[in-house]
Parts: sequence; C-alpha cells; structure tokens
Amino acid sequence: MHFKITSTQNPKIKSLLALEKPRERRKQQLFIIEGKKEISMAIEAGYKIGNLFFCDEIVDVADIPAQLKDEKLLIPVSKEVFDKIAVREGTGGMIAVAEMRVHALDQIELSKNPLILILEGVEKPGNLGAILRTADAANVDAVIICDTQTDFYNPNVIRSSLGCVFTKQVAAATSEETIAWLRKNNIEIYCTYLQASQPYHTVDYQKPSAIVMGTEATGLTDVWVKQANANIIIPMLGKIDSMNVSTAAAVVVFEARRQRGF
Repeated sequence: MHFKITSTQNPKIKSLLALEKPRERRKQQLFIIEGKKEISMAIEAGYKIGNLFFCDEIVDVADIPAQLKDEKLLIPVSKEVFDKIAVREGTGGMIAVAEMRVHALDQIELSKNPLILILEGVEKPGNLGAILRTADAANVDAVIICDTQTDFYNPNVIRSSLGCVFTKQVAAATSEETIAWLRKNNIEIYCTYLQASQPYHTVDYQKPSAIVMGTEATGLTDVWVKQANANIIIPMLGKIDSMNVSTAAAVVVFEARRQRGF
C-alpha cells in the first residue's frame, strides 16, 4: 500500500482533480467514481478500475470491495485531502479512477422485444442521471442520447443516476444515425410532441418500441417528428404545458411496461 497522502499538492491528487474537467476526461479516457455502491456497480458492469483513494478516518480498509484489495492500487489520503477531492458529501470515504468505454450504437445488444429510451440533447446532467434511474427501474434495453457531446462520466450524472449509468447500455449518436439504426432493427418510433399527437396511453408499445423525448426548452426537432410511427402526448390537466423530462420519461416508459405485463 502507498504512504498516506497528506498534501493536496501531491501529483496523484493533482491528476485526480484534473479529471473533474470534461476535456481532461476525454483526453485521458479516465473518469472518477465516488462511493462504495457506485464503485461496486461499475466493477459488476466490467469497468476497469485503477487507483482507489480512500480515507481511513471515514472507511475501514476491510470495507473496500474485495476486487480492489490490490495493494498497489490502494492510496490512503488524509481527511483534509479527501474533503478536497470529493465532489459530493456522503461518498463513504472512497473514490476510484476508472477507464471510459466507447458508447456506440452497434455495441447495443437487443432483447427479442426491445424497449429503448431516446433523448434528443441533454440540458442538465441531473436530468440524464434521473432518466438513467428510470431506465434501470423499467429495465429498458438501452438509453440513447442524440448528442455526440454527451458526457456520461460527468460526476453529477454518476451521482444523480445512483450508479445506474453502469447498469444500462448507453450510447451517444446523432439523430440521423439513431433513426437509421432503429429502422434497421425494426423498432417503432414514438415521439413525445405537443401538436397533432395522440394520448400516450392509447399507443401499443407491446412490439419493439423506442420512446423519444426532447428537451424541456425546445422539444423535439422535425427530423424526429417526421420519422415517428406516432407522436404522443401526456395530457396536462394543470396550468403548465410541460413537465420535467425525467418525469415524462418515467410516465411513458412505465405505461409501456404496464402493457407488457411488467
């Protein structure tokens, strides 16, 4: 095991803190995972974990996941250093560095009757994280984000998804690439849209289906609306005309699951 790091100026700590920047994550193809539960989920999903920084004032070495007990990778740090490197509170005293994956459409493995959740653009990491939790809860085959700049490894995505970014197949592609992939796999396209739409619960989701959500600010672009097998709407009974995208995704996806008998 390494000597305990007590200075935030230590090169290992500086390298770790650099990974809080998206550009540095892309350059090194590395990212940070905070918390025992999230680290364990990443290991279970087959992610390759490198250094594990831990604070023995917060966590006992015995509580570190067995797969990470490699002495060369365990780096103890002081409480002061840990407080500096932890993005959020309640991380359980451990932070891991992991290798990124490629998230391409052609890597998605589909079930016999797939249910896909698609988001065109992502406004906030917290929304993406919440949608990934919904995707896990409903056990959809995959989540596809139609924005090639999407950073699945933003610490706020990992935090708000409670690690569900590791439990689901995720991909980033353009809208055009995604539509072509859906057509090739004979998956119906259902777009949430405010005009000329039918109520979401009147559509048959029992065949291979993709549910497509737009951003709250601008909705879906025409490229999706024109390609849809049906445009769907959640009837709004109050004074506003939209709800949070993660909530809307949950409403429609669980209707699809209900129709399929859960």
